[in-house]
Amino acid sequence: MVTVLERRPGNVNAMDTAPRIARLPTARIVRRQDCTDDLFLLWLEPSVEFRFAPGQYITIGAGGIERPFSIASAPYEPNIELFVEYVLPEHGGRLTPLLYAQHVGDMLTMRPKAKGRFTRRAGVTNHVMVATVTGIAPYVSMIRQFIHDRETRSDSLEQSCFFVMQGASHRDEFVYDTELLTLSARYPELIQFVCSVSRPWAERNADWTGRTGRINLLIEEYLDRWDLPKADTLIYLCGNPGMIEDATARVTPDGWSVVAERFWRLRPGD
Repeated sequence: MVTVLERRPGNVNAMDTAPRIARLPTARIVRRQDCTDDLFLLWLEPSVEFRFAPGQYITIGAGGIERPFSIASAPYEPNIELFVEYVLPEHGGRLTPLLYAQHVGDMLTMRPKAKGRFTRRAGVTNHVMVATVTGIAPYVSMIRQFIHDRETRSDSLEQSCFFVMQGASHRDEFVYDTELLTLSARYPELIQFVCSVSRPWAERNADWTGRTGRINLLIEEYLDRWDLPKADTLIYLCGNPGMIEDATARVTPDGWSVVAERFWRLRPGD
Protein backbone atom coordinates (compact mmCIF):
# COMPACT_ATOMS: atom_id res chain seq x y z
CA MET A 1 0.00 0.00 0.00
CA VAL A 2 1.33 3.44 -0.96
CA THR A 3 -0.10 6.70 0.33
CA VAL A 4 1.17 9.87 -1.38
CA LEU A 5 0.60 13.19 0.34
CA GLU A 6 1.09 16.50 -1.48
CA ARG A 7 1.64 19.93 -0.03
CA ARG A 8 0.63 22.94 -2.07
CA PRO A 9 2.33 26.32 -1.58
CA GLY A 10 0.51 29.61 -1.42
CA ASN A 11 0.07 31.73 -4.50
CA VAL A 12 3.51 32.88 -5.67
CA ASN A 13 2.23 35.92 -7.60
CA ALA A 14 3.28 38.69 -5.25
CA MET A 15 1.35 41.46 -7.07
CA ASP A 16 -1.95 39.59 -6.99
CA THR A 17 -1.66 38.51 -3.36
CA ALA A 18 -0.04 41.55 -1.75
CA PRO A 19 -3.20 42.93 -0.05
CA ARG A 20 -4.20 39.49 1.25
CA ILE A 21 -0.70 38.64 2.46
CA ALA A 22 -0.45 41.98 4.26
CA ARG A 23 -3.32 40.88 6.47
CA LEU A 24 -1.67 37.60 7.49
CA PRO A 25 -0.21 37.00 10.96
CA THR A 26 3.53 37.37 11.30
CA ALA A 27 6.38 35.37 12.79
CA ARG A 28 9.50 36.97 14.21
CA ILE A 29 12.87 35.28 13.74
CA VAL A 30 14.25 34.78 17.25
CA ARG A 31 17.22 32.61 16.40
CA ARG A 32 19.21 31.52 13.36
CA GLN A 33 21.94 28.92 12.87
CA ASP A 34 23.90 28.49 9.65
CA CYS A 35 24.90 24.84 9.21
CA THR A 36 26.55 24.79 5.76
CA ASP A 37 26.75 27.21 2.85
CA ASP A 38 23.19 26.31 1.84
CA LEU A 39 21.54 24.83 4.94
CA PHE A 40 20.31 26.85 7.90
CA LEU A 41 17.93 26.65 10.85
CA LEU A 42 15.37 29.28 11.78
CA TRP A 43 13.39 29.59 15.02
CA LEU A 44 10.19 31.63 14.73
CA GLU A 45 7.92 33.25 17.30
CA PRO A 46 4.39 33.48 15.83
CA SER A 47 2.33 36.60 16.53
CA VAL A 48 -0.76 34.43 17.08
CA GLU A 49 -1.38 31.08 18.74
CA PHE A 50 -0.20 28.36 16.38
CA ARG A 51 -1.15 24.74 16.91
CA PHE A 52 0.18 21.79 14.96
CA ALA A 53 0.62 18.05 15.07
CA PRO A 54 4.14 16.56 14.80
CA GLY A 55 4.89 16.09 11.09
CA GLN A 56 2.75 18.96 9.83
CA TYR A 57 4.03 22.04 8.02
CA ILE A 58 3.77 25.81 8.31
CA THR A 59 3.48 28.17 5.35
CA ILE A 60 5.65 31.28 5.70
CA GLY A 61 6.44 34.10 3.33
CA ALA A 62 8.65 37.08 2.51
CA GLY A 63 8.34 39.64 -0.26
CA GLY A 64 4.88 38.33 -1.14
CA ILE A 65 6.19 34.82 -1.87
CA GLU A 66 5.02 31.89 0.26
CA ARG A 67 6.15 28.31 0.70
CA PRO A 68 5.38 25.44 3.10
CA PHE A 69 8.12 24.08 5.37
CA SER A 70 7.99 21.00 7.56
CA ILE A 71 8.25 21.86 11.25
CA ALA A 72 11.19 20.30 13.07
CA SER A 73 10.18 21.43 16.55
CA ALA A 74 7.63 19.56 18.63
CA PRO A 75 4.32 21.14 19.71
CA TYR A 76 5.50 21.41 23.33
CA GLU A 77 8.42 23.68 22.35
CA PRO A 78 7.92 27.48 22.53
CA ASN A 79 9.19 28.36 19.04
CA ILE A 80 8.73 26.98 15.52
CA GLU A 81 11.97 25.40 14.26
CA LEU A 82 12.56 25.09 10.50
CA PHE A 83 15.36 23.36 8.56
CA VAL A 84 15.82 25.28 5.30
CA GLU A 85 17.83 24.64 2.15
CA TYR A 86 18.92 27.77 0.27
CA VAL A 87 18.17 27.30 -3.43
CA LEU A 88 20.04 29.76 -5.66
CA PRO A 89 17.90 32.06 -7.82
CA GLU A 90 19.58 30.72 -10.96
CA HIS A 91 18.39 27.27 -9.93
CA GLY A 92 14.82 28.45 -9.46
CA GLY A 93 14.96 29.60 -5.84
CA ARG A 94 12.38 32.28 -5.04
CA LEU A 95 11.63 32.32 -1.34
CA THR A 96 14.70 30.65 0.15
CA PRO A 97 17.08 33.40 -1.09
CA LEU A 98 14.86 35.91 0.72
CA LEU A 99 14.88 33.78 3.88
CA TYR A 100 18.64 33.37 3.66
CA ALA A 101 18.99 37.17 3.83
CA GLN A 102 16.89 37.45 7.01
CA HIS A 103 18.31 38.12 10.45
CA VAL A 104 17.20 37.73 14.04
CA GLY A 105 14.40 40.22 14.66
CA ASP A 106 13.12 40.22 11.08
CA MET A 107 9.47 39.44 10.43
CA LEU A 108 7.93 36.89 8.07
CA THR A 109 4.31 36.33 7.15
CA MET A 110 2.71 33.06 8.17
CA ARG A 111 -0.51 31.21 7.55
CA PRO A 112 -2.31 30.81 10.88
CA LYS A 113 -3.10 27.11 10.50
CA ALA A 114 -0.75 24.17 10.14
CA LYS A 115 -1.51 21.65 7.42
CA GLY A 116 -0.45 18.21 6.32
CA ARG A 117 -1.27 14.57 6.99
CA PHE A 118 2.32 13.29 7.12
CA THR A 119 2.03 12.45 10.81
CA ARG A 120 2.79 9.41 12.95
CA ARG A 121 0.18 6.78 12.18
CA ALA A 122 -1.78 5.31 15.05
CA GLY A 123 -2.09 1.55 15.28
CA VAL A 124 1.44 0.94 13.96
CA THR A 125 4.34 -0.04 16.21
CA ASN A 126 7.34 0.19 13.87
CA HIS A 127 7.94 3.49 12.07
CA VAL A 128 10.73 3.31 9.47
CA MET A 129 11.51 6.93 8.59
CA VAL A 130 13.63 7.54 5.49
CA ALA A 131 14.82 11.03 4.56
CA THR A 132 17.27 13.02 2.52
CA VAL A 133 18.73 16.17 4.13
CA THR A 134 15.86 18.56 5.09
CA GLY A 135 13.34 15.73 4.80
CA ILE A 136 14.40 14.72 8.31
CA ALA A 137 12.46 17.64 9.85
CA PRO A 138 9.01 16.03 10.32
CA TYR A 139 10.61 12.94 11.88
CA VAL A 140 12.49 15.06 14.41
CA SER A 141 9.20 16.68 15.41
CA MET A 142 7.45 13.31 15.81
CA ILE A 143 10.27 11.79 17.86
CA ARG A 144 10.75 14.81 20.11
CA GLN A 145 7.05 14.88 20.97
CA PHE A 146 6.89 11.13 21.55
CA ILE A 147 9.86 11.21 23.93
CA HIS A 148 8.46 14.26 25.72
CA ASP A 149 5.08 12.58 26.20
CA ARG A 150 6.75 9.38 27.36
CA GLU A 151 8.70 11.24 30.02
CA THR A 152 5.97 13.62 31.23
CA ARG A 153 2.66 11.81 30.92
CA SER A 154 1.39 9.37 33.52
CA ASP A 155 -1.04 7.62 31.17
CA SER A 156 0.19 4.79 28.98
CA LEU A 157 1.23 5.68 25.44
CA GLU A 158 0.78 3.59 22.35
CA GLN A 159 3.96 1.58 21.79
CA SER A 160 6.15 2.96 19.00
CA CYS A 161 9.66 2.25 17.74
CA PHE A 162 11.46 4.59 15.36
CA PHE A 163 13.97 3.43 12.76
CA VAL A 164 15.39 6.59 11.17
CA MET A 165 17.46 6.50 7.98
CA GLN A 166 18.95 9.69 6.51
CA GLY A 167 20.97 10.18 3.36
CA ALA A 168 23.01 13.19 2.25
CA SER A 169 25.81 14.05 -0.11
CA HIS A 170 28.08 15.30 2.69
CA ARG A 171 28.46 14.55 6.38
CA ASP A 172 27.89 18.16 7.50
CA GLU A 173 24.37 17.97 6.09
CA PHE A 174 23.32 15.64 8.94
CA VAL A 175 22.25 18.56 11.10
CA TYR A 176 20.29 16.46 13.59
CA ASP A 177 22.66 13.50 13.80
CA THR A 178 24.00 14.34 17.27
CA GLU A 179 20.47 14.63 18.66
CA LEU A 180 19.30 11.39 17.07
CA LEU A 181 22.42 9.45 18.03
CA THR A 182 22.07 10.68 21.62
CA LEU A 183 18.44 9.58 21.74
CA SER A 184 19.27 6.19 20.21
CA ALA A 185 21.96 5.65 22.87
CA ARG A 186 19.55 6.65 25.63
CA TYR A 187 16.57 4.72 24.26
CA PRO A 188 17.99 1.89 22.11
CA GLU A 189 14.73 -0.02 22.41
CA LEU A 190 12.84 2.92 20.90
CA ILE A 191 15.14 4.62 18.38
CA GLN A 192 17.68 3.45 15.81
CA PHE A 193 19.50 5.91 13.54
CA VAL A 194 21.40 5.20 10.33
CA CYS A 195 22.99 7.84 8.10
CA SER A 196 24.88 7.44 4.84
CA VAL A 197 26.80 9.77 2.53
CA SER A 198 26.43 9.33 -1.20
CA ARG A 199 29.73 11.02 -2.13
CA PRO A 200 32.37 9.42 0.09
CA TRP A 201 35.13 10.65 -2.25
CA ALA A 202 34.27 14.33 -1.65
CA GLU A 203 36.74 16.42 0.37
CA ARG A 204 33.99 17.33 2.86
CA ASN A 205 33.71 13.62 3.67
CA ALA A 206 37.45 13.00 4.08
CA ASP A 207 37.15 11.70 7.66
CA TRP A 208 33.80 9.93 7.24
CA THR A 209 33.81 6.36 8.57
CA GLY A 210 30.09 5.60 8.45
CA ARG A 211 27.86 4.06 5.79
CA THR A 212 28.16 5.12 2.17
CA GLY A 213 25.75 5.00 -0.74
CA ARG A 214 22.33 6.42 -1.43
CA ILE A 215 19.99 5.81 1.47
CA ASN A 216 17.27 4.29 -0.73
CA LEU A 217 19.69 1.51 -1.66
CA LEU A 218 20.11 0.56 2.01
CA ILE A 219 16.47 0.30 3.06
CA GLU A 220 16.04 -3.39 2.22
CA GLU A 221 19.25 -4.32 4.03
CA TYR A 222 18.10 -2.67 7.24
CA LEU A 223 14.56 -3.98 7.02
CA ASP A 224 16.11 -7.46 7.02
CA ARG A 225 18.52 -6.56 9.81
CA TRP A 226 15.78 -5.18 12.05
CA ASP A 227 13.53 -8.14 11.23
CA LEU A 228 10.34 -6.05 11.33
CA PRO A 229 6.88 -7.56 10.74
CA LYS A 230 5.26 -6.08 7.63
CA ALA A 231 1.80 -6.09 9.19
CA ASP A 232 2.97 -3.77 12.00
CA THR A 233 5.43 -1.56 10.11
CA LEU A 234 5.02 1.62 8.08
CA ILE A 235 7.75 3.14 5.91
CA TYR A 236 7.74 6.95 5.71
CA LEU A 237 9.55 8.69 2.84
CA CYS A 238 10.37 12.41 2.77
CA GLY A 239 12.88 14.40 0.74
CA ASN A 240 14.32 14.05 -2.75
CA PRO A 241 11.61 12.94 -5.22
CA GLY A 242 14.04 10.52 -6.86
CA MET A 243 14.68 8.83 -3.52
CA ILE A 244 10.96 8.54 -2.88
CA GLU A 245 10.22 7.02 -6.27
CA ASP A 246 13.08 4.52 -6.13
CA ALA A 247 12.42 3.49 -2.52
CA THR A 248 8.72 3.01 -3.25
CA ALA A 249 9.49 0.85 -6.27
CA ARG A 250 11.88 -1.28 -4.19
CA VAL A 251 9.78 -2.05 -1.14
CA THR A 252 6.14 -2.08 -2.23
CA PRO A 253 6.41 -5.21 -4.41
CA ASP A 254 7.46 -7.08 -1.25
CA GLY A 255 4.31 -5.99 0.58
CA TRP A 256 5.60 -3.10 2.69
CA SER A 257 3.23 -0.19 3.40
CA VAL A 258 4.55 3.24 2.44
CA VAL A 259 3.48 6.84 3.03
CA ALA A 260 5.33 9.58 1.13
CA GLU A 261 5.46 13.36 1.48
CA ARG A 262 5.79 15.07 -1.90
CA PHE A 263 6.42 18.76 -2.47
CA TRP A 264 3.96 20.12 -5.03
CA ARG A 265 5.39 23.28 -6.59
CA LEU A 266 4.12 25.78 -9.12
CA ARG A 267 7.72 26.35 -10.13
CA PRO A 268 10.75 24.20 -9.36
CA GLY A 269 13.01 25.19 -6.52
CA ASP A 270 10.85 27.83 -4.86
